[in-house]
Amino acid sequence: MPRLHRPKVYARYSRAEAAHLRRQMLFLAGGIGVGIAAVLMARAADLAQAAFRAGVAALPWLPLVVTPAGFALSCFLARRLFPGSQGSGIPQVIAARKLPPAEPSGHLVSLRIAGGKILLMLLGLLSGGALGREGPTVQVGAAIMQAAGRVASIRRSSLLLAGGAAGVAAAFNTPLAGIVFAIEELSRSFDSKASGIVIMTVMLAGLTAQMLLGDYTYFGSSYVTLAPGVAWIAVPMVAVVGGALGGLFNRLNVAWSRGLPGRAGAFVRRRPVVTAALLGLVVALLGFASGSDVSGTGYEAARAAIHQTPADVGLWYGPAKLIATLASTLSGIPGGIFSPSLSIGAGLGLDVAHLLDVDAAPAIALLGMCAYLAGVVQAPLTSVVIVQEMTLNHAMLLPLMLVALIAGKISSLIAPEGVYHALARNFAAPTKADSPADSG
Repeated sequence: MPRLHRPKVYARYSRAEAAHLRRQMLFLAGGIGVGIAAVLMARAADLAQAAFRAGVAALPWLPLVVTPAGFALSCFLARRLFPGSQGSGIPQVIAARKLPPAEPSGHLVSLRIAGGKILLMLLGLLSGGALGREGPTVQVGAAIMQAAGRVASIRRSSLLLAGGAAGVAAAFNTPLAGIVFAIEELSRSFDSKASGIVIMTVMLAGLTAQMLLGDYTYFGSSYVTLAPGVAWIAVPMVAVVGGALGGLFNRLNVAWSRGLPGRAGAFVRRRPVVTAALLGLVVALLGFASGSDVSGTGYEAARAAIHQTPADVGLWYGPAKLIATLASTLSGIPGGIFSPSLSIGAGLGLDVAHLLDVDAAPAIALLGMCAYLAGVVQAPLTSVVIVQEMTLNHAMLLPLMLVALIAGKISSLIAPEGVYHALARNFAAPTKADSPADSG
């Protein structure tokens, strides 16, 4: 009799092995797919920004036409063809993770939305929008992992978490920040069941990105420090400024997304495409008024600020970039706020350094990056880890921790929660997926 049962046991064991192998292959394909997508999005975004700047160099008045038209077209296409692609995409991933397992999430995260996200993000950058690509990479990464895991019995929330974390890791070449972002921001808790999936996906996506681009530090290695003395006064000042302005950005963003009162709110609801065009005109005029390039991710300005060339960044850059990013975000066009927030913070840090008149502008700009990002997302640990990993500056770790904690507390006095989680409430039901003000 025992011999009669052995084939059945062996068959069950073989099926279990096959299922396990299929899972591993799906993770491998998904992680590699996220890494490739992140690299392609980065290259395409750079080309789009370069094309816009080349056009402006030839025709300085071009933004007055191209930016409003591009915003209007992007908003129209996002609403009609790719609902759910608006904003950074991180609120959609958070909302999708909160759905009951039996409820479909295709209106929030899908390959179709991911494709539209990439196309419309590039259109926004080509038009001169003050947008980032890292937030969209999170939604695209989540969509890839969800699609890869559809044929296996894996929890959807774990796949979305892993894909989002891998998107951050591959976009910035910051694997540790990707994991911390998943814990602190996407899930707001440590999920032991998902930790292995997250780490494996982050590792695969990060290795794929490094094989294609090589090992690099996003902003380049920084060795600036705060010398003992008066320069340390900048720590509480930068924390308060970054936290307050980050909280204000958060508050305005959320208030707009939930609908303005009166005639202004009625106009935005009835004429979203016209509103997007008007906000695009605001972005174009800000560039002229400030004499700064407020378009794109702001990578060049942030890098210049922390690498001993702060004179290349004007004193009006930080405030102008903040308003331009807010206008771009409120327009509802697809694009993120992660990179722009870092450049805004760098500009604000330089303003504080100028006010104090101390010889530590690059170090204070680095503090500003961390403070403003912590103020917007209210995720201090993620802000510290991502800035530290982007610059490999270990000497500034303790000041970065201090400004992030203070900035997060200041921001919470203005806005009750981080911008991503607050905006995720707008996507609680499928009927809100094409809301006219799905920003983020």
